[in-house]
Amino acid sequence: MSIAGRHAIVTGGGSGIGAATAAELARLGARLTLVGRREAPLAQTCAALGGERAYQVADVTSPAAVAAAFAAAVKRAGPVAILVNNAGAAESAPFLKTDLDLLERMMSVNLNAAFLCSQAVLPAMLHARHGTIVNIASTAGVAGYAYVAAYCAAKHALVGMTRALAREVAAKGITVNAVCPGYTDTDLVARAVDNITAKTGRDADDARAELAAVNPMGRLVTPQEVAATVAFLCSPGAASITGQAIVVAGGEIMT
Repeated sequence: MSIAGRHAIVTGGGSGIGAATAAELARLGARLTLVGRREAPLAQTCAALGGERAYQVADVTSPAAVAAAFAAAVKRAGPVAILVNNAGAAESAPFLKTDLDLLERMMSVNLNAAFLCSQAVLPAMLHARHGTIVNIASTAGVAGYAYVAAYCAAKHALVGMTRALAREVAAKGITVNAVCPGYTDTDLVARAVDNITAKTGRDADDARAELAAVNPMGRLVTPQEVAATVAFLCSPGAASITGQAIVVAGGEIMT
């Protein structure tokens, strides 16, 4: 089966990696539903894509909101064949200043949301004996970084859930993978640059260059590069790839 005509849901689809992934799946002919908390970027992305695209405003950390949004999406465009769990957030703090509220926020948006959305689509995928789930994790899901213990914990948990679910449904025509980008040219990195400049007084260009230098290629990853990896995992050529954490980071991490 090709991507063309398949119903794909992308969470956090209004900007950054989510919007780039939506554009790539749309180019390949998927029927799209974008899900996110902010209506304006969702509407803007859908308008730019044109065609059979729609969006649902929902907080994907809420079980009731996920159930309602996904039910509406299925009613409009049919069973979900592709799910891209892209919604996420990052906050930093020294370990001794990381409280339970911060840990729970990171778990809620980076892990629980993917759990809820995957549970929402899995019954139909099992019935069809075909489906693709791609979780957008991070290099922080396969390595440790200072000052982001809560974020690393959540992304490691997401990779673990990816591998467990992949093994559970491997014989049922469903693949489950994680894509782990390094520092990517998105609003998330822009906020990280702002945080660095606010705390250190350094120039924004210097802060951005410091993040880019982590990548052996000496640059930030582009959202389109991450989106291309996601699209490949959704394609027939990736039918035997499951349970993987695929790093897109210019050689920063080699597995």
